Amino acid sequence: MNPLDTIDPHWSWLALGLVLAIGEMIIPGVFLIWLAVAAILTGLLAWVVPLGVPVQIVIFAALSIVLVFTGKRYLNRNPITPLDPAMNDRGARMQGEVVTITHAIDGGSGRARHGDTEWLVKGPDAEPGTRMRVAGHDGAVLLVEHLH
Repeated sequence: MNPLDTIDPHWSWLALGLVLAIGEMIIPGVFLIWLAVAAILTGLLAWVVPLGVPVQIVIFAALSIVLVFTGKRYLNRNPITPLDPAMNDRGARMQGEVVTITHAIDGGSGRARHGDTEWLVKGPDAEPGTRMRVAGHDGAVLLVEHLH
């Protein structure tokens, strides 16, 4: 007798739901969570009502489709907004900070130091040692201006 023959299908659905939920935590994308919920609901339904495996697969597929589209609609109407929009944007976090020019800004570009990091900068001509304020950024290049 195969030991897998004694496992009730609902345990497989519940395990699949758990694996998908963990997958969502590891690779967040707000997609696997809906499949995880569909698998868990299928497992709970199969636990309560005796259903054949083909019917369980159809239920899982239908729940997955409904939950993915419902979740997508919900997230479109209620977007997730971070508490700190500049959290992963170092250039945006630097805005307003004071930097020290390390390589002269000549012809619009040079280098500046902030803390222990040296940045490419664009701005008005300035000599090394000049302190300037970060007005913004263009990718990884800081846009600087003279202190007022």
